[in-house]
Order: sequence, then structure tokens, then C-alpha cells
Amino acid sequence: MKRLLIPTLLLACAAPIVQAGEPDTASAQRIHVDLTAIVESGAVAPVKGVTSAGQPNAQALQVFADSGYVAVIDLRGPQEDRGYDEAAVVQDLGLEYVPLPIVGGDAVSYENAGKLDAILKQYDGPVLLHCGSGNRVGALLALRESLAGSDDETALEVGRSAGLTRLDSVVKQRLDER
Repeated sequence: MKRLLIPTLLLACAAPIVQAGEPDTASAQRIHVDLTAIVESGAVAPVKGVTSAGQPNAQALQVFADSGYVAVIDLRGPQEDRGYDEAAVVQDLGLEYVPLPIVGGDAVSYENAGKLDAILKQYDGPVLLHCGSGNRVGALLALRESLAGSDDETALEVGRSAGLTRLDSVVKQRLDER
């Protein structure tokens, strides 16, 4: 599966990338926004309904809110500096803010992937899922894909398409343990 970096974002309100990585052009309502300066590490849409990104700033959150997103799931720990009160900005924009702190390699687990899956199932609209760089997002999405029954290679592809990099070996270890 190709990793779709979106430095000049063609972001779909319905997140136009499905599990297999093929565009869902029937449901895609696209907007053209340059998020390079407002979302660290760009943004990708690795699975339907989920956009993965590094740390967004307030301007990026406004773009997501204006594009029909319903929630922001933050995988960063409470001690990680965001540069502003993200929860307050998200809530002021009418989105739900959901913290799911993933701190350290031990937190990259099937248990937390299951928690993420349960959170994602609560939303009918698209969600922004972020950490500092997208690495933790990719790690949890890979394990979530494995929980859904995919083989290890497919799970890793989903994770990598979402930003999995440095935690690749941790994810492989978890996959081997299963």
C-alpha cells in the first residue's frame, strides 16, 4: 500500500482512503488546503474515516472542523508540550477531544489498540488521530488491523501508511507475540 502524504492536502470529509488503499471517489468531498505549515509531519488518510497526523496547531484544527470532522483523538502524553491548550481549542470548535495517552514502547499494545478501536467505533464522521509525528498512530493502527484479522504484512502496511517509523520493531514484536 502506498503511503499517501498530503502536504498539500486533498482531504476528504469522508476520508477517501479505504482499508485496501483505493480512493473511495463516490463519497469524497475534497477541499484543497496547504497544511504543511499547520500540521507537523503532514497528514495521511490510512483507513476510512481516520486521518493521521503529527501535532496539529489551532489553524489546522479549524480546517478539520470546517471540513466536517467530529473528533480529535490525541495520543500524546499529558507531559508533551503542544504549544497551546489543544483540548480547549478542539472543544471551542465543536469537536470532541479524546485523550488516549500512548507514552513509551510498552504502551504500544493490543490492549491500547482495542481501546482505540472502541473509540473510533463511536463516531460516524471522520476523526483526526494524532501524536507528535504520526509514529504512535501508525503503531496502534497496525495492531488494530491485526486485531481485525489481517495478516502481519497487511497490518504493517496499514501502520506504515499512517506514519509508523521508529516503532516498527515494537509493532513487529507485538505481532510475533500474538
